[in-house]
Amino acid sequence: MTPGTRTDLESSALHAADSHDLIRVHGARENNLKNVDVEIPKRRLTVFTGVSGSGKSSLVFDTIAAESQRLINETYSAFIQGFMPTLARPEVDILDGLTTAIIVDQQPMGTSPRSTVGTATDAGALLRILFSRLAKPYIGSQKAFAFNVATADASGTLVVNGKKIEKGFSVVGGMCLRCEGMGSVTDIDPTQLYDDSKSLADGAITVPGWKPDGWVVQSFTESGFLDPHKPIRDYTGQERDDFLHRDPVKVKVKGINTTYEGLLARVQKSFLSKDKESLQPHIRAFVERAVTFSVCPECDGTRLSALTRSSKIDGVSIADACAMQISDLAAWIRALDDPSVATLVKVLDETLSSFVSIGLGYLSLERASGTLSGGEAQRVKMVRHLGSALTDVTYVFDEPTVGLHPHDIQRMNDLLVRLRDKGNTVLVVEHKPETILIADHVVDIGPKAGTAGGEVVFEGTVEALRGSGTITGRHLDDRASVKPSVRKPSGVLEVRGAATHNLQGVDVDIPLGVLTVVTGVAGSGKSSLIHGSVAGRDGVVTVDQAPIKGSRRSNPATFTGMLEPIRKAFAKANGVKPALFSPNSEGACPTCKGAGVIYTDLAIMAGVATTCEECEGKRFQESVLRYRLGGRDISEVFAMPVIEAEEFFRTGEARTPAAHTVLDRLNDVGLGYLSLGQPLTTLSGGERQRLKLATNMAGAGSVYILDEPTSGLHLADVEQLLALLDRLVDSGKSVIVVEHHQAVMAHADWIVDLGPGAGHDGGRIVFEGTPADLVAARSTLTGEHLAAYVGG
Repeated sequence: MTPGTRTDLESSALHAADSHDLIRVHGARENNLKNVDVEIPKRRLTVFTGVSGSGKSSLVFDTIAAESQRLINETYSAFIQGFMPTLARPEVDILDGLTTAIIVDQQPMGTSPRSTVGTATDAGALLRILFSRLAKPYIGSQKAFAFNVATADASGTLVVNGKKIEKGFSVVGGMCLRCEGMGSVTDIDPTQLYDDSKSLADGAITVPGWKPDGWVVQSFTESGFLDPHKPIRDYTGQERDDFLHRDPVKVKVKGINTTYEGLLARVQKSFLSKDKESLQPHIRAFVERAVTFSVCPECDGTRLSALTRSSKIDGVSIADACAMQISDLAAWIRALDDPSVATLVKVLDETLSSFVSIGLGYLSLERASGTLSGGEAQRVKMVRHLGSALTDVTYVFDEPTVGLHPHDIQRMNDLLVRLRDKGNTVLVVEHKPETILIADHVVDIGPKAGTAGGEVVFEGTVEALRGSGTITGRHLDDRASVKPSVRKPSGVLEVRGAATHNLQGVDVDIPLGVLTVVTGVAGSGKSSLIHGSVAGRDGVVTVDQAPIKGSRRSNPATFTGMLEPIRKAFAKANGVKPALFSPNSEGACPTCKGAGVIYTDLAIMAGVATTCEECEGKRFQESVLRYRLGGRDISEVFAMPVIEAEEFFRTGEARTPAAHTVLDRLNDVGLGYLSLGQPLTTLSGGERQRLKLATNMAGAGSVYILDEPTSGLHLADVEQLLALLDRLVDSGKSVIVVEHHQAVMAHADWIVDLGPGAGHDGGRIVFEGTPADLVAARSTLTGEHLAAYVGG
């Protein structure tokens, strides 16, 4: 192309291909969205804000990102689509101008014990290749350094066209065979399974639910191997072996053929092979008593075989490398100067440096991915995108500042800007003012939450937002002040010699009867201190953001236990059975089984959920809906938001004190917008934590631990949270909050600051005292940021 031609093109009218500079959304109706119309500029950083539950995620994740992914999936063949997750088209009239969406969210990276930071990213694979090329003595390919691959040898005979062919197969893997690559071994403590002073007939077996006259215990008493009337402590060696360890064998019990096997194997199959979190509370407590976890004695927790650990580069094994802090590993990698692996070293160095640049240099590649916080998991997912050469991609982030100290937020902001400046569209759902302020464009959803939200109340620049009059605009420049006076502690909770993870023999006295905030940069050791040395003590209640186990049938009414008094109130008012008023019991619509919708599996295409025509989505039989309480039927109660239900069950015919108390607590924690029947699977991490807090507030615990309770909270909601924490403390509870939000720090009675850095640069107490003293001293990163925040 000549310069003249280029000039002609530049001066000509806009090319049709350059006219698609907006993502246009018209008529979005997902969840609580009310026919939302919005136009989002491409290749810009757009922040979506609004109070919790206003509809931000419904617009960004459930509409824009979901449709982009659905359209991309449709480009694959029907065969490939059969292996991919199926996605339904969102409720929206028009979605125009979409580009490929990459979702970087806070969902757990997988809780498989075999999943680590190394396996979840490219770093682990690259490191294995490096060791297979350079490590001495040579032991094999990269599989020899993988803890997920076992060494195996096999041989056999194949018959091909009548000819026998001998074939052999051999793989050298890195897995430690004792722990099968887990790094830890589990043992069952037999003393927790039986009382040796009793006989089987007298109830010696103490496993929950296993009664002397039950079928399981009868398989022992009727097996013929054991004397049912003999105390277990009097068993011979053979009887004890038969009781605990006997291999499966066919026996007859009351004339019926069955299989007898030792108690340990029976317990293993009945309880330990299941997800512990899915067990009933008393069963889970039994499992926690009966099972002991210990570091594998063969591999010392490295997951790798002795052969693999013997192969080293300059005296460093791959187990040593994976145990290094990533920032140290990156420096070690850079020092390798073998020309044969120069390209590999360069790529590995860039990958590890990406961890450091997003504030995760304190992690190690051996760290189990299931132990990462939501914020850490989201930043680990970012690693693979930072060096990408792709442009015109839409990156979607869900509160990327969660779990970040104010010192680290600027680093995260720089990364978001970097992604935008490469020519990408960056969409961020966020509450922190520090991130809202860097936006090119702001979309504010509201005006309130739940059914009172779902509308775009503002679009424009940050400066225009300030004068918009919306809740976000009014609170954008809010700054808390340090409390003029603090409560006096009623005692202390002693921690001595804490050495979990990076803690360096920490001694600290955590005051009781006050609001204590534990803070410090990400990776400084906050969670290690609190969850490793405080949680689990008598009277300590931990309220975290972990997913709540349950199906889409679980909802706030069932989780908090308030459905039970509501059912009884309906039954009493109408003279019928309480079971009629549960969508999971006798009153359920027979067509949809109480789900309210019919799910149709369309194989490779997205499954379709259609409203049940029989009950019209109300979940109950028509005969049940004739029964009323306070003029409402049970389906209308399920549809009520908490704030409305709290008023409904307070007075009059529907007055139900037990339900009202729970609803009052839900309202207190800022969940007034949730409907009683909303599936728990749709709640965010912050909503889950606040739901757990409301459920536990009336418990017998004396010390409450909250982990980042401001996650997912709008600026206007933080004040309500602080009032709730004050009420808890004033009622005689001790509250310990792991938190970075400066407003919470300023409101504390006592601050414990860890640092000074992350990983091995942290793990020490760098300040203990009141917020005012921390601001005055400015001796730590937290002190500097808090002083700037309060204007000190």
